[in-house]
Amino acid sequence: MELRSIHSPVVSSIPTTTSTTKGSVDNRQLVCYRQLIGSFRTKRVVRSNSNDVRFKPVRFNAQASSGAATVGLQPAETKTKDGEKDENLIFVAGATGKVGSRTVRELLKLGFNVRAGVRSTQRAESLVKSVQQMKLDDGSQPIEKLQLVECDLEKPEQIKPALGNASTVICTIGASEKEIFDVTGPYRIDFQATKNLIDAAATAKAKHFILVTSLGTNRFGFPAAVLNLFWGVLCWKRKAEEALLASGIPYTIVRPGGMERPTDSFKETHNLTLSLEDTLFGGLVSNLQVAELLAFMAKNPNLSYCKVVEVVAETTAPLTPTGDLLTKIPPQSPVPSQPKEPEPEVIKEPEPVLKTTIIETSSVATEPQAESKIASTRPLSPYTA
Repeated sequence: MELRSIHSPVVSSIPTTTSTTKGSVDNRQLVCYRQLIGSFRTKRVVRSNSNDVRFKPVRFNAQASSGAATVGLQPAETKTKDGEKDENLIFVAGATGKVGSRTVRELLKLGFNVRAGVRSTQRAESLVKSVQQMKLDDGSQPIEKLQLVECDLEKPEQIKPALGNASTVICTIGASEKEIFDVTGPYRIDFQATKNLIDAAATAKAKHFILVTSLGTNRFGFPAAVLNLFWGVLCWKRKAEEALLASGIPYTIVRPGGMERPTDSFKETHNLTLSLEDTLFGGLVSNLQVAELLAFMAKNPNLSYCKVVEVVAETTAPLTPTGDLLTKIPPQSPVPSQPKEPEPEVIKEPEPVLKTTIIETSSVATEPQAESKIASTRPLSPYTA
């Protein structure tokens, strides 16, 4: 047996047996051998000064499958049977955006496991930090329920592995307004990438697809004509809506008003209002209010089943629960009825014997009455005849 040093180019060997002529090995040589062996068994600890700040690194488990890389603190999926969807798992596309990042946090507050679809995990550092700062009432750590999934929606082969076992898909992507000179941006992102996600969700048999588009998507004139100056963005968003309607997936289409100027404190003075499709011409709403609405829809799929809603916030609107607002919007398809639980069989008790005895006694009692009538018609004595 030999022990070789990997630090020195000269290979030094340690003999396993000693010669009888030499006697015992020199003490200094044994000390050197023990120090060499100890260097492989022990870990070197670097001591820092007391004034230094120690940062605890976040450990991520990275997985790669078919071009989609998954990064997360812990696997957010629960074990399910083959072909079944995890009802508590939601995939969010555009998770680093203004609406998407807020939607991720709102879903985590409701207890969902979230697969956050991002183009690069490096751009998701702010999202991870914001989730780490969250504090839930039950004391759980929301970061444990978050998975970052690297996925390019313009590459269809990466989408299905990224969806995983999610039962609900939320799409909040859109062409960046900063890239105003990108002529193909609205077509590539608002339509083609969204359609790729819809096709992948249909193949994966997702149970609910929530799509965020924009107010005035299916309208002409002002202000739709002004927004369409951005390379026809509303026209491509409408094409994406049509692709979702034709996919057969239970859907919800959300058309929010302007979200550029309102901050998160906008909800303190403006209450949410929902309207039917092609009703509103303009209005404002904050990113946080839209995110809260998306999370509520994911939590209550029956209330948002096959609906197209337009969302704005107004100072004159009364504060109304979100469930009541959604109830006023009729679905475009009837909500499927859930199968009822089988009712327990009721064992009928046998009828009491008392009824039969009463009937028998009554029948017996009528017989002497009939005989008495017959006897009364007969003469009392043969001498009267």
